[in-house]
Amino acid sequence: MTSHFFSDTRVLTGRSLTHILRSMDTILTTAVTPIAMMLMFVYVFGGAIEAGTDSYVNYLLPGILIITVASGIAYTAFRLFMDMQSGIFERFQSMPIARSSVLWAHVLTSMVANLVSIAVVILVALLMGFRSGAGLLAWLAVAGILVLFTLALTWLAVIPGLTAKSVDGASFFSYPLIFLPFLSSAFVPTETMPGPVGWFAENQPVTSIVDTIRALLAQQPVGTDIWVALGWCVGILVVTYFFAMAAYRRKIS
Repeated sequence: MTSHFFSDTRVLTGRSLTHILRSMDTILTTAVTPIAMMLMFVYVFGGAIEAGTDSYVNYLLPGILIITVASGIAYTAFRLFMDMQSGIFERFQSMPIARSSVLWAHVLTSMVANLVSIAVVILVALLMGFRSGAGLLAWLAVAGILVLFTLALTWLAVIPGLTAKSVDGASFFSYPLIFLPFLSSAFVPTETMPGPVGWFAENQPVTSIVDTIRALLAQQPVGTDIWVALGWCVGILVVTYFFAMAAYRRKIS
């Protein structure tokens, strides 16, 4: 059964990746918004923002990576919704394949597409002057956090992809997620924010994730932020996976 699941997932993931490769503009479009934000904040607002660092692009990049992921998962919900509407899911259910492999194929495709977008954003940041003396282990830790965060948000995207009534409804959920980094330490330190806003910014998941990535890239102690960040990522992943599978079972029952 396990080997059956893995082989089915591999085949269906290949199908989804083929669709992505035939429309590379999807990945490029996903990267355009965060890159535009990075250009605007560094070259337009950067001189007026006091972030306590000589290189604002170094300070900004972790938050831009989070926005990249939040932008990318909207396409996951969109692709899943379109598959549901086209009737391809019913065809898959009539075939002798592992049922959960259909969802996992979309999730893995989203992971690949989002990681490519992240790589594009990092490349642009390097061209803008981003530099890090972080070693291999620190970069692996950053990659691990981004993969876990992307996986958690991807399963979140599965829920509207399965339950939405329209294309707009399937992708609308991503807009609050894109806005969330603006109420975090992604652009300015939370200490500069007024009371209630600062409290919310300090205690929401994006801040701990951004602070952890920033500290790792700057070769600074991460403290307890890394455990808070991992706790948020794992918690979101567990909850969204549970609700996504419940929605999927209702859909195919």
